[in-house]
Amino acid sequence: MLILMLRTLLVYLLILLAMRLMGKRQLGELQPAELVSTILISNLASISIESPELPLTASLVPVFLIAALELLLSGLCFCWPGAARLLFGSPVTVIRNGKICRDTLRTLRFGTGDLLEALRGKEVFDPAQVRWAVVETNGSISICTMDEEEPFIPVIADGQLLKDALRLCGKDCQWLSQVLRKESCSQAQVMLLLARADGKYRLIKKENSPSPQKRNKGLWEGHL
Repeated sequence: MLILMLRTLLVYLLILLAMRLMGKRQLGELQPAELVSTILISNLASISIESPELPLTASLVPVFLIAALELLLSGLCFCWPGAARLLFGSPVTVIRNGKICRDTLRTLRFGTGDLLEALRGKEVFDPAQVRWAVVETNGSISICTMDEEEPFIPVIADGQLLKDALRLCGKDCQWLSQVLRKESCSQAQVMLLLARADGKYRLIKKENSPSPQKRNKGLWEGHL
């Protein structure tokens, strides 16, 4: 019994270390790859506790291998945003200006009942009162109602153009080119560009980008 307790304590501490290495995202809503990693780690940990005849390394080595793969995957997605879209997908708009995008729901295999249930979870009962609703890559839904001020939508993140978001706020590549020309920077130099349908935008350049002037600690605001 004492050996079992010691093994359980050791496995608990080592799994805690592995989860700590994998980062804080593991503690929130999980992406598919993160969910798979968490399930595998929990199963491997239970094997170590329930099978005292097996050496601890038989489970702990795969646990830390999974943690290392998760770290490698996170680093890849950070350095190459295209990998993140390939592995996790992209946010998808399911309601726009009070109208449900039926083709999008069909593509997501998201029933109308599922959509209404998600809206009720946000205390919204009438889809017509939703300015837009987006299904995030982790399966959660984000909404903006007609009563709320129109939000800024990210159209460039880490130098990567989000074409669907650009269309969502009613802008095109010509508008984007004008903004970049006005702010004297290229798309690759943009850390974050937020835009609204009324033409207002907020732009944050990367730290290594030339900054001819400082406004709001690196936040450029404008209207075009």
